[in-house]
Amino acid sequence: MCPTADTSQDLIGQITLLLCDYLRSQGDQSQPVSRVLGPEQLQQVFAAAGIPLSLEDSHEGTAPKELLAAVRLALQYSVRTGSPKFLNQLYARADPISLAADWLVSALNCNVHTYEAAPVLTAVEVEVLDKLAACIGEPYTSTHDGLFVPGGSLSNYYGIHLARNRADPQYKQRGSYGGPCMVAFTSEHAHYSYLKAAFVTGLGTDNLISIPCDAAGGILPDKLEQAINSAKAVGKVPFFVGATAGTTVLGGFDPFQDLAAICTRHNLWLHIDGAWGAACLLSPRHRHLMEGCEQADSLAWNPHKLMGLPLQCAAFLTRHPGMLKASCGANASYLFGEDRLHADYDLGDKTMLCGRRGDAFKLWLEWKAYGTAGFARKVEHSFRLAEHFEKAVRASGGKFALVQARSYVNVCFWWVPPPMRPFTADSAPSEALDTLAKVTPAIKSKMQHAGDALINFQPLGSLPNFFRIVFSSALSIREEDLDGLLNRMDQYGQGVWQAARQPDLQPML
Repeated sequence: MCPTADTSQDLIGQITLLLCDYLRSQGDQSQPVSRVLGPEQLQQVFAAAGIPLSLEDSHEGTAPKELLAAVRLALQYSVRTGSPKFLNQLYARADPISLAADWLVSALNCNVHTYEAAPVLTAVEVEVLDKLAACIGEPYTSTHDGLFVPGGSLSNYYGIHLARNRADPQYKQRGSYGGPCMVAFTSEHAHYSYLKAAFVTGLGTDNLISIPCDAAGGILPDKLEQAINSAKAVGKVPFFVGATAGTTVLGGFDPFQDLAAICTRHNLWLHIDGAWGAACLLSPRHRHLMEGCEQADSLAWNPHKLMGLPLQCAAFLTRHPGMLKASCGANASYLFGEDRLHADYDLGDKTMLCGRRGDAFKLWLEWKAYGTAGFARKVEHSFRLAEHFEKAVRASGGKFALVQARSYVNVCFWWVPPPMRPFTADSAPSEALDTLAKVTPAIKSKMQHAGDALINFQPLGSLPNFFRIVFSSALSIREEDLDGLLNRMDQYGQGVWQAARQPDLQPML
């Protein structure tokens, strides 16, 4: 029997209770951060509860009892991103205030393309963009434009798109064929969304030039200027530099003032991918990392990362009013026009989308709840945890080794097998690097199957697989939690190493 209007209301109430219980349990470290099941096992679990994942036999509706079972299973077998042990990605626990706002946005179901369709959500988006611009500083405070977008990848796309249209005003009508050969530049540590933007804007990956970085992950300005001059020498037209505030792996910040000076000399658009790092602007202690960002032509900022908003909550800002409309506007008469009520507040024709959620409301309500000082405390707590973890790695007696000194709230490190201690990557033989490349994912697998902390790993250049722990939305994490984590990781490492040394056991490396 499918739900009726009355049973649907009752179901919503029961689901609400389940969700509230789930949120209250997020800090419970006895709960596994994940329960590892393969796709076939998940199929079996849902089928056993009477609500298969497959929709093949869903001609008739499903009874509320089975729907409630599906909600319970989704909560049970999804990764607990609110757990203090979730240290895997650049997002984590969502604050309950903004979760309530997210529910309100879904309940309203208003499309934020015109003011008449979404008056409150539109007005709120304008106010939140004003606040973010004020955090960046002048000239953004006085003159800016922007949008909330579905993630930082779209912000980076908008940066390239606006820059392309400024440098080649005929591109919007003519297309890329017959136009100048445009070329853009990003660092070797930049987010992969720049590559995707090159796919879809017609730029092409051959014309997206990767610039080397220093050891901390910041782009080398002299190498950038050399690449710009080289492109000009062969008849190409440089138009865009994609900088980064908080690279994905090392957490590196590019030297924005130096890049701005280069872009001014060569008349290039400077965009900063601050999806991860722009939250530093909220902290008086750490905003120096963003020094010079106000000189950028555009900037991405994802509050769903370090600020703890629910996915998705991401903003794109530019200091050039009118560029969004000029680059994206299609003037659909059935939606937009000066003769419509409050048309000057319509946001839809500035975006490449039509349907848009009111994501800004989540940030607005949480800002009202905690204030800028509350966000500053969040940022500074994440920094304190990262500082503590880095010190603990250094003081581990050789059990762990840093890949690179920390510059943000990313800490990159190895667990080092006993025969390889003390470990220095620069002088290590290739066999040692090969061993680390295998040990790291084996430890991760052991932890994951145990439901213990989720921590990402990856190689970087010539460096073999290493762990990258990040502290995003980390108010529920304490320093003693991190000390216990390192102890457990050492135990996992010892187990992996001992098993690999015994030929009668299943090899783990």
